[in-house]
Parts: sequence; structure tokens; C-alpha cells
Amino acid sequence: MDGNQKIIIYQVFTRLFGNDNHRCAYNGDIETNGCGKMADFTSKALKEIKKLGATHIWYTGVIEHATQTDYRKYGIRPDHPAIVKGKAGSPYAIKDYYDIDPDLANDVPGRMREFENLIRRTHQAGLKAIIDFVPNHVARQYRSDRCPEGVKDLGATDNQNLPFSPDNNFYYIPHTELQAQFDMKGPAAEPYREFPAKATGNNRFDATPNTNDWYETVKLNYGIDYQNGNACHFFPVPDTWHKMLDILLFWASKNIDGFRCDMAEMVPVEFWEWTIPQVKRAYPDILFIAEVYNPQEYRNYLSRGKFDYLYDKVGLYDTLRGVVCGYTSATAITRCWQSLDGIEKRMLNFLENHDEQRVASDYFAGDPCKAIPALAVSACMNTNPMMIYFGQEYGEKGMDCEGFSGRDGRTTIFDYWCVDTIWRWRNGGKFDGKKLTAEQKRLYDTYRKILTLCNKEKAISDGLFFDLMYANQNGWRFNEHKQYAFMRKYRGELLFVVANFDGQPISVAVNIPPHAFDFLSIPQAESYQATDLLTGLEETVSLLPYKATNLSVEKYGVKILKITL
Repeated sequence: MDGNQKIIIYQVFTRLFGNDNHRCAYNGDIETNGCGKMADFTSKALKEIKKLGATHIWYTGVIEHATQTDYRKYGIRPDHPAIVKGKAGSPYAIKDYYDIDPDLANDVPGRMREFENLIRRTHQAGLKAIIDFVPNHVARQYRSDRCPEGVKDLGATDNQNLPFSPDNNFYYIPHTELQAQFDMKGPAAEPYREFPAKATGNNRFDATPNTNDWYETVKLNYGIDYQNGNACHFFPVPDTWHKMLDILLFWASKNIDGFRCDMAEMVPVEFWEWTIPQVKRAYPDILFIAEVYNPQEYRNYLSRGKFDYLYDKVGLYDTLRGVVCGYTSATAITRCWQSLDGIEKRMLNFLENHDEQRVASDYFAGDPCKAIPALAVSACMNTNPMMIYFGQEYGEKGMDCEGFSGRDGRTTIFDYWCVDTIWRWRNGGKFDGKKLTAEQKRLYDTYRKILTLCNKEKAISDGLFFDLMYANQNGWRFNEHKQYAFMRKYRGELLFVVANFDGQPISVAVNIPPHAFDFLSIPQAESYQATDLLTGLEETVSLLPYKATNLSVEKYGVKILKITL
């Protein structure tokens, strides 16, 4: 991995990307609604994704998970529909850690070969590939039929008479049948039975999960006895640790470039501390990205857990969402990065992912253009990674009512469906965008300009950062609640950035404090030639500590001025 490259991740929900059925039925099965395949990521598609500025692509949902689709003719055991969310099923209810989801293959028996070809095409297009690792829970009917010879399956040797044992892979409610508080039969001939009941994935250690629980999953046992004071049994190393290390090494051997680790903080940091260095000894460049939501655990999972990057969800994402929606002041952005106290370069920024509501949805901004200043701040304020979610660059609304996933402002991860903006861009595999509207094309152009700047401009990928907000509180012609200003500097190149979260075009006067000139080594001058990197237009600006710099910015816009010192 080039240390000077800023990571730009394009997350894509693999099953939905290539589906060209634009008239999907509510809750439709795979025959009715169709399904995208790995083969839909053609060389042309991947080159276009790279053109957007992406350096990595996260193929979400490629490992085999529970589904209501019947693959018995391929020797795949069916899942009981009562414990599968949606017709397609959740990609986070893993059914076989050693297999590729059959939905994604044109040739189901050759699905692993198709995956290996996908990784090869990805690399040929100049992109790196990330997949999910789901360590905390598995599907209720987990059973691997593809595990390598000599590998014992999860739960195969468990003592089911014990609620907890460090040698068990699951937690049990002994001598008790699962008595879930939802329909245990569904469309099946017989109800689902589980005896003894296993603990549910969201740490529910009883036999009665309900629909608000992760009821389709069971919790994996990493040696913590949650029902007895959270006692830790890590020596000798628990059996689950060894099994999960084997799984990580198996996928790393497929030439992938990284893992996005689902709900990493629900797994003890001691496991990551033990595992990640072993994987990196064999595959030194492989990335580990943790989905975490507890800021008190950030340093623990970075330093002790050895993760490369963590989600910045409860910090920057939540803050920028508030600023975009008008209920948070832009001054909170400063507090946000300051609270990270030195680890901001290790945080993954984003405005969308599969868990969050779409920016353009009625539940977020309603208009994707309102988030352009947030995109610029997320992508350009530091050297850390940035992620976008497929369709975000076209203003995908996420307002379909697909089936299990209702109209909630998110793109479904449970149903067979077609994503409108991606369908328009794909245009039957031409990837020429001819079906896109003029507005969608303009939005894409803005995304491409901002994201490609991240690696074109050394000031963004490698440079220093200086927040100008403290010098502009109660400023003359600067609304600190609606504007955010900062600088980036690399050698003799300075970027001056002003993001405008207001629905009105503005003329602002930005104060540059004396400390900025010292910290960034900026020669003071009454007149500098500056280039607006988003429009290519030239303008003249002053850079002085005693005189504000005058700039104009469009509504919901951003100005990124490049100045050669």
C-alpha cells in the first residue's frame, strides 16, 4: 500500500449492483426480481468506478449467508424462512464462512472461481478489494459444507449442556427450546425448531428473542462468560479464536486487500490483538477496518487491537449530518476532530453506507446537493480514508419500499431489488450514463472532481491541516454556524477551503490568524493568484494576518482555492 495514497473506498452492495430489472415487485423472489452477479463488475465498470476517484472497492455481502432462495439442487442446505430477513436474506447472517453466496454466481458450482476472477479484474482495473468479516455472529442454521479438509465446523464439538464453556463456539440455554416472540413458521410447512436454544447475536442470552433483536443470528463465543460477571477465559486461547483466524487467512489467500470487520467492538479486543498481527505476518499489506461506535474504545481497538482504521460514525458523520440538516452549528466540526486528539488520521469518513439513510432521502437532506459541502469537508480535511456508497454520487434516494426493508431512506440489504441510479448509469452494461438525468450527471461531476482531488493534490493526501474557525467566531461577513473554513498545505502548495452549508450564495471575509502563517509557513502577500479547483477559474486573493480574505461561495457549495506560494 502506497503510504502517500489517500484511500477512497467505493462501497457497493454486490447483489444489487448489476440487477437490470427496473420493475421489481414488492417482496419479490429471485425469479421475479432478478439479482446482480459478480460478473456484472466488468472491466469497464471497474474502470469507471476508478475514474470517480476510488482506490478501493468494498464488495459488501459476498460470503454465503442465509436466504429464502432454494439452492438444494447444488447441494446447499435450505434455511428456514422464519429466521431469514427478507427473501434474499441478510449478508450479516453468515451461513458458511468458507463459501461465496450462490446468488452472485452465473455458474453456482463455480462461484469461488467467479469470485477469484472478480478480484483479478479489480486489481487489473487498478483498484484494491475489501470484503466483510463478520466475527460476532452467524446465521442460526450455520453449517459449512465448504470448509477445508481438517477444519472442524463451528459448534461441531460444543457441549450443549453448558450455557458457557471456553471450548464452545456458541452460547446455549440448556434444556430449553427456542421460543422466539415472532412467527416461527412463516411460509414453511413446519415451524423452526432449535434445541437447545442458542444466544442471539445482539447479546441476548435467553430463549425468547423478538423482532427487534438480531433474531436471525446466534452469538459467537470468544471466551467471555457474559452471565457471570463478564469473566474472561482467554488462556488457553479459546477454540473460536483459532477458527476465526483460519477463516481470515483463508480469505486473505484469495488476494483480497482488506477486511471491513462488522461490529468489531462486540468481539473482545484481546482477540484482535492476537489475530491481526498473525494475519499481517502472512499478508503485510492487508487492511483491517473496524465498525465501532464507542469513542471510549477507539484507542483500545487502534493500539491494542491493531486495527488500521475505525468508522467515524458517532463523530464526524453525526456532526455533518446535523450541520447539513440545519440543527447543528458548523463550529461542531472543529470540536469533532479535536475530540479525536491525534487519531483523526486513523478514522474512516463517510456520509453514506448500507446502515445509514441516503443523503437524498426524505429522512436526511432530501436533496443530495445539500451535502456537497459535507462531502468536501469529509474528503478533504485530513489524510484519512473516505468512503462513499454506490449510487450516492448520483443522488440515490433510498425511498423504495422493497419488501422486508420498508420505506426507510436506506437501500435494502434484505431484498432482491434494482437501484434506480445505478441502473441508469449502467445502461445495460454500457456504463455510459445515458439514462441519467442532467441533475444526476452534474452531481456525479462534482463527486468526481472532489474525490479525484484527494489523490491529485498532495496537500490533501499528505499535507498539513489548519482549522480557521477559531479566528472567525462572530466574524464580520462569516457565519460560523453555516460555513466551515480550513487550509491544507504541502510544500509550496496551499489549499484554501470554504464550505457553505447555507441555502444562499455568500460573500465571506475569512480571517487567517497569525499562527496559521507560522504553522504552515505562508509568506504574507496582498495579492496571490489562486485557481478554483472545482471550476478551473482564476481569482486574486490576499493572504494577510491583519486583513480578511474575501471569497464568494455558491449555495450548498464549496470553494477549494489552490495557491502556489
